[in-house]
Amino acid sequence: MDEALEGKIVAVLGGTGPQGRGLARRWARAGIPVVIGSRSAERAAQTATDLAEATGGTVSGADNAKAADQGDIVVVAVPWDGHRELLAALAPQLVGKVVVDCVNPLGFDKQGPYPLVVEEGSAAQQAAAVLPESTVIGAFHNVSAVLLEDDDVASVDTDVLVLGEDRDAVDLIRALAGAIPGVRGWYAGRLRNAHQVEALTANLIAINRRYKAHAGVRITDV
Repeated sequence: MDEALEGKIVAVLGGTGPQGRGLARRWARAGIPVVIGSRSAERAAQTATDLAEATGGTVSGADNAKAADQGDIVVVAVPWDGHRELLAALAPQLVGKVVVDCVNPLGFDKQGPYPLVVEEGSAAQQAAAVLPESTVIGAFHNVSAVLLEDDDVASVDTDVLVLGEDRDAVDLIRALAGAIPGVRGWYAGRLRNAHQVEALTANLIAINRRYKAHAGVRITDV
């Protein structure tokens, strides 16, 4: 484990959903203590028990507010609907913390997935506007939940684009990405660049549907 992560607890809000649960699984397996957050404390506790048994890691569950309070790093993996309202409600618990937003504002119609227009520019920028006393980082938008949750996949061969204003926080989350075997984290600019990273998920979903795959992103020549 990277020394920057020593002693850190990662809380995953929306940790009972596929993306949050998959990330939590990989971090628990890497030896990082994880708190699963959910609207339902009971559901969070059950998911935590299942993940602890599957990974041998330290995993606990709580409602989103208590999870946010317990985490040093708080990952937001909730649905886009209600994103702003949830973060506004949790702002007191998130003061002074690194908040990682991996939410993709997408719509779906007969032509497939497409990015939604966000008033602030992106989900990550909305989070930063709602949480002025937190350090908001955008990351983990394009990682396949299917691969994260598949214990037969030893190495998740993909890269994570990490966006933010604070370089130390960016490097911390790059290390968190690197805790997942096969994953590399790369600084990809400031939060104003988050929109296209979030929107890229629509392209990846289209690729996955067409080719029956679990496509990700790889950065070359670095």
